[in-house]
Amino acid sequence: MVGRAVEKNAGIQAKPILKWAGGKTQMLGDLLPKVPASYGRYIEPFIGGGALFFALNPKDAVIADRNPELINMYKQVADHVEDVISYLQEYQNTQELFYSVRALEWQNLPSAEAAARMIFLNKTCFNGLYRVNREGKFNVPYGKYKAPKFCDIDALHAASEALKQATIVCGDYLSVLQEFARPGDFIFLDPPYLPVSEYADFKRYTKEQFYEEDHVDLAKEVMRLHEMGCCVILTNSHHPLVHELYKPFNIEVMQTKR
Repeated sequence: MVGRAVEKNAGIQAKPILKWAGGKTQMLGDLLPKVPASYGRYIEPFIGGGALFFALNPKDAVIADRNPELINMYKQVADHVEDVISYLQEYQNTQELFYSVRALEWQNLPSAEAAARMIFLNKTCFNGLYRVNREGKFNVPYGKYKAPKFCDIDALHAASEALKQATIVCGDYLSVLQEFARPGDFIFLDPPYLPVSEYADFKRYTKEQFYEEDHVDLAKEVMRLHEMGCCVILTNSHHPLVHELYKPFNIEVMQTKR
């Protein structure tokens, strides 16, 4: 049950509105052929940049993340996209403004302004990273790009129409899956990866961490979903523990640019 763009944005394919470390845009050619031809509901509890969600544009979806700033952004783009655009149009790509906006506490801003702040910082910061310190404060430096497109009105409208079809939840993946998953659903799991080197770190997208024991718990949940009758696709790093945890399932190793 794959959705299609609504008439308002006919011809404009919804796509991620954030750059996201570990995003799956470059893997869509590998992932899309594995999506079941039909399914009940699409569920993605580690939504991140949402590359697969936007590519499929499902008519019935649950997307979630434990990052409240990210979830606020998606809710505001879904329900108040014109307000978000208005705030984005006030920004300019200068280093002074970047650090001034970065210093703001997003929780103290109007919700649509907080969403615009996140998009602006994401598009103008170094390498499009989302990284926070132990206090949960965004701390990526200015990116010095000449003309970053942080207010793509057509893309925001297309994303808004896709997001309107989804239930958007801020929560832990386990609670989301236990509440929403039903037999016949298609579930895409893209958790923070197990690092394959001492320098790899894709788990600091909230101030909480995702440790090896969390990956063990996730594998148990995948088995529960499988036994329930859900179709599950999970991505992770080429790590020995991943191969051990998912030994009962089909594992494919794909090359990516990382």
